Amino acid sequence: MENSQTATPGADAYVIGVDYGTDSVRALLVNARTGAEVAQAVHYYARWKKLQYCNPARNQFRQHPLDYIEGLEASIRRVAQHVPAEQIVGIAVDTTGSTPGAVDEHGVSLALKPGFEDNPNAMFVLWKDHTALDEAAEINDKARTWGGEDFTKFEGGIYSSEWFWAKIMHVTREDAAVAQAAHSWMEHCDWVTLLLTGQDLATFKRSRCAAGHKAMWHESWGGLPSAQFLNHLEPSLGELRNRLFEETYTADEIAGHLSEEWAARLGLTTNTVVAVGSFDAHAGAVAGEIEAYSMVKVMGTSTCDIVVAPTAEVGSKLVQGICGQVDGSVIPGMLGLEAGQSAFGDLLAWFRQLVEWPLQALMPQSGTLTAEQQEALREELSDKLLVELTKAAAAVDPAESQVLALDWVNGRRTPDANQALKGALTNLTMGTSAPQIFRALVEAICYGSKMIVERFEQEGIPIKQVIGIGGVAKKSQFVMQTLADVLNRPIKIAKSEQAPALGSAMYAAVAAGIHADVLTAQKAMGSGFAETYEPNPARVADYQARYEQYQALGQFVESQTKREASVVEPSLAEQTA
Repeated sequence: MENSQTATPGADAYVIGVDYGTDSVRALLVNARTGAEVAQAVHYYARWKKLQYCNPARNQFRQHPLDYIEGLEASIRRVAQHVPAEQIVGIAVDTTGSTPGAVDEHGVSLALKPGFEDNPNAMFVLWKDHTALDEAAEINDKARTWGGEDFTKFEGGIYSSEWFWAKIMHVTREDAAVAQAAHSWMEHCDWVTLLLTGQDLATFKRSRCAAGHKAMWHESWGGLPSAQFLNHLEPSLGELRNRLFEETYTADEIAGHLSEEWAARLGLTTNTVVAVGSFDAHAGAVAGEIEAYSMVKVMGTSTCDIVVAPTAEVGSKLVQGICGQVDGSVIPGMLGLEAGQSAFGDLLAWFRQLVEWPLQALMPQSGTLTAEQQEALREELSDKLLVELTKAAAAVDPAESQVLALDWVNGRRTPDANQALKGALTNLTMGTSAPQIFRALVEAICYGSKMIVERFEQEGIPIKQVIGIGGVAKKSQFVMQTLADVLNRPIKIAKSEQAPALGSAMYAAVAAGIHADVLTAQKAMGSGFAETYEPNPARVADYQARYEQYQALGQFVESQTKREASVVEPSLAEQTA
């Protein structure tokens, strides 16, 4: 691995981890030798906050690159001012994924070019965008029937509408102008790294993490799927493959150095190393001090569940129904395995928005308050509502509440990806209360987590400990205690408030030559654990019984979804005929 000699041994050295989430980007300035967190800054996406370029009814969620650029500059400048610029030796970026966007031959996002500024198809297709359901189904069918290698086998055997190729297929089929103008496509984590370094797109180092888990990249077949297979999916994809990449790189490698433009914009120097990009959950798992057969649950709007295992011990085993197994995607030298839930905090936020609608709709428009003050008041009421809902839900005896929920409001990511599935509520009566429903939703996301743990263990990957990171893990004792009871396992909560950003900082410290490898960086820079939730033995049996009811409800909903699809498809075929 190439290392920089930027930092003088023993001298003060700092790194910046940049973490792009769904709603905002945060930058974390860290002492590269000790892991001490010096400063952090958060910037919320202005256009995304207004849901510009999104259509939730169609499951369309797009983000404008200007939100990313503005957030990058604002957040890094705010933290960088705390230490001398020459002491900041490395930067690393993690993002949500799969969040690909179309670019020109120089790596410029099409949405930054004349004629495409307001075209959602020219923007980044956010991880939670499910407009490519049909394309994902087509990929899965053709991967099994085309007569060659099954390129989905290292992706859990089921390709998702949330991932790279399905999204490209959908956009290029829907928008001929974007299809013609797109020289290449880049994951968000790669695009920001390219932006910072100003390198040539053709030789730029793409992320192993992103390509392996979402783009069917694997060393055994020489990189990306073959041109023959891609052309079988869509005739233009084989040609596109030649303009993408062959090699990938782990997140501890140097991608380049800050360009003169971005060094000036950030108040830093061109000596600052920029590491190869990664996904937020994988970086978070590193900060969560993941080790062999630990599961780090990154809990926010959705979840990503990350496991690492010694490559030699897993051998040729293929874990079915997960989101990929990739050598070096988390810790170089180990196999990274990913699973997750498409809705976690999102499900609870949906219910909060549902019950607060009357409050928001009937709130008087006071002439004495500015628009900003009114918005602040709405947010205050919303936060109070969530606190009260949580208190009341925690007081509900699960043995007495019959309400049962299914958490698939945003489809199911794992096990066995199916974004066409829907959520459900059952056993409602005239006596059902909002806190009872809220509790059922909390239980549902915990049962979804239990299904993932069981799938790993059924496939021969033991889960020896569970570690929680992310906003939900830090903020909701109710959710975490329920999860510990449902899993019947202790859950350790990582101390850092910004675990993905801290994990990226660890990658940056290795790339900058401060630490020899990621495991060494973990030990030196890790912040430890804040608390541990122990399962309540009195609750375990009740939750196991309700979990079995949850599974039965899920099987019913999935069977109904398949039945509806089988009814719709012939009618479409008849219309075509």
